[in-house]
Amino acid sequence: MALRTYEVMYIVDPETPVDRIGKLNEAVGKLIETQGGEVVRMDDLGLKNLAYPIQKKETGHYVLFEINGSGQEIAELERRMRVNDMIMRYITVRVDEDRRKADAIRSRREAKNAKRSSFAPIADEAVTEETAEA
Repeated sequence: MALRTYEVMYIVDPETPVDRIGKLNEAVGKLIETQGGEVVRMDDLGLKNLAYPIQKKETGHYVLFEINGSGQEIAELERRMRVNDMIMRYITVRVDEDRRKADAIRSRREAKNAKRSSFAPIADEAVTEETAEA
């Protein structure tokens, strides 16, 4: 199966002790690796305000994982997040296609700019000759 890139973000209850959040993050990383995926990056973003109250709480502890995998590990990860009481919300987004499109657009833009810069500015030369004669 093709290797895909996912971003998984989850919000942990702010009343959870920091050491339990660390253990949860380690458990998520181990689960992904045992299911055949690879953790590319893990960002613990810390305590942030929520856009709206969740379970009467105004803040939450945000964690972001970037994962390379086939998708099976994501299904198992979401199943476990659904039943975990510490996790208030989670979202998984497949980002490899969007990144590929963005890279293609960026490379076309750079090629276009390189092509533009290769042209000599003729108008500027004519203006400098006229000012030199005057």
